Amino acid sequence: MTDVELAWDKMGGLLPAVVQDADTLQVLMVGYMSRESLARTRELGRVTFQSRSRGGLWTKGETSGHWLDLVDVTPDCDGDALLVRARPHGPTCHRETTSCFGDETAPGVGFLQKLARTIAQRAKEKPEKSYTVELLASGIPRVAQKVGEEAVETVIAALGPDAKAFAGEAGDLLYHLLVLFQSKGMRLEDALDVLRSRHR
Repeated sequence: MTDVELAWDKMGGLLPAVVQDADTLQVLMVGYMSRESLARTRELGRVTFQSRSRGGLWTKGETSGHWLDLVDVTPDCDGDALLVRARPHGPTCHRETTSCFGDETAPGVGFLQKLARTIAQRAKEKPEKSYTVELLASGIPRVAQKVGEEAVETVIAALGPDAKAFAGEAGDLLYHLLVLFQSKGMRLEDALDVLRSRHR
């Protein structure tokens, strides 16, 4: 993307920037970017806005420490708005919520990525009395065995009439599969990349 593609003059030198979690796809906030703040964002790798109230540049997290690490920036079809994909460190909103739109839970399948982040955090911090920590410590063979067990239980539940039981077993399967990804040092995105390539 180049600045030539962007309608700076049309928008009075500022473009609205919708910030989206790069993993969960949850919308985190909306700000405004100038040429200078966009250049600073790319330079620092941290999302920086043009603050209309402060009259200058503002890098999200410079006070709170809750940075937004840049993944990429994409203009819309008219070049008069930006989609900023980022990975947040801590809550985005000044009210200490994940999103400025007040929803603490990523929508739809985006929650799987949020859960994967939680599992990675457990692996790093190793809190006491955590089933996830115990499972990770048991090693890949045990985690893989749990995935197999949950898969069988999911199939059995699918063959029965109880939709709630099937949903519960499928949830257990997805959780254990995410733990296995963590055990392997991989991300859910690795499997999604395979599906994308097959879809093409």
